[in-house]
Amino acid sequence: MTSYLLKGVSVLGGSPTDLLIKDGVIASGAGKADETIDATGLVALPGLVDLHTHLREPGREDAETVETGSRAAALGGYTAVFAMANTSPVADTAGVVEQVWRLGREAGLVDVQPIGAVTVGLAGKQMAELGAMATSAANVRIFSDDGHCVADPRLMRRALEYVKAFDGIIAQHAEEPRLTEGAQMHEGEVSTRLGLTGWPAVAEEAIIARDVLLAEHVGSRLHVCHVSTAGSVEVLRQAKARGVRVTAEVTPHHLLLTDELAASYDPVYKVNPPLRTAKDVEALRQALIEGVIDIVATDHAPHAVEDKECEWAYARPGMVGLETALPVVLSVLGEQWELIAERMSRAPARIAGLTGHGTDLSPGSPANLTLVDPAARRVVDPAELASRSRNTPYAGTTLPGRIVATFLRGEPTVLDGKAVK
Repeated sequence: MTSYLLKGVSVLGGSPTDLLIKDGVIASGAGKADETIDATGLVALPGLVDLHTHLREPGREDAETVETGSRAAALGGYTAVFAMANTSPVADTAGVVEQVWRLGREAGLVDVQPIGAVTVGLAGKQMAELGAMATSAANVRIFSDDGHCVADPRLMRRALEYVKAFDGIIAQHAEEPRLTEGAQMHEGEVSTRLGLTGWPAVAEEAIIARDVLLAEHVGSRLHVCHVSTAGSVEVLRQAKARGVRVTAEVTPHHLLLTDELAASYDPVYKVNPPLRTAKDVEALRQALIEGVIDIVATDHAPHAVEDKECEWAYARPGMVGLETALPVVLSVLGEQWELIAERMSRAPARIAGLTGHGTDLSPGSPANLTLVDPAARRVVDPAELASRSRNTPYAGTTLPGRIVATFLRGEPTVLDGKAVK
């Protein structure tokens, strides 16, 4: 295995130092290496971990594959991603989650960990084979019907009780479907002006409130996907103060973009949950800083051209985000490297129980890391994305920071800003 000396690198924004990568781990001292990388001006972070990625395979390889999504992730500084279950067929059996897991291992660019469905076919009627997925080779520990809410409270309670046996997590897409039927965007002043059916914030908040009570009742672990409203933040704040075992995520786009963008009727801004108001964005940012929201997760949602370049009402919701997540977070938080490492690496790895990721870059630790050039600026060009899809809301936007290199267990997956394979 090739050894690497990262010369003059700044670990989490600290003073320049030399970092030696040898035999897949961070080595002590700064001895000789096979390759020396001039890392002057670069910041080293533990490899990023995404708990919410849509890789589309099996079934929608026209939008993304495990390999193309893995390459996009590596270029974004990620060393591990969790693949959502809304594939075709749905990842609701041991066989499908093992297929996704094996495809990730074959790609070898990031560690791909499947998320299993909570219910059969994401239909919300019958609990899926959670135990079989947990004991499979994929070792599934997080289950979600993301894209659909587990709306039945009795079924949600049963799922929370079931995963408690192996310290699993139910990750909820919080949306009361009877309040969002026909909804096209956030319900508010902009939706009224545009004449589009609104998606009320309470549809999210009501499910979160219900589910934290259920999780508290059974003593199980709940994770709330893509939190988007100020009201949701307050529900989570109160639940955490009571000691409920709840964690939550926010997407980069909900930290930056608002519902005003829907006025363009450009379907690239159609997302689930919808973009909210500037007040919500500010509440989400503060909650992330405080730790009421634990992590940033991309909700990377690639779509084929025909599913996005159409009328707003018929467009599929979702945005690609793996390659722009860190730059967007940098634009929001600034160079708060410790906070970024906690919210984008350590905390997601800790929540998922993912060993070997999210660790400090100290001697003996697995060499899962990324190098960032904070001085660089990048104009986002959809044609340059590694993802198979191009539905980015940041086309033509200048974002701070550039991923220079990513290492997975000491092997480079990205060097000089380009994928190694």
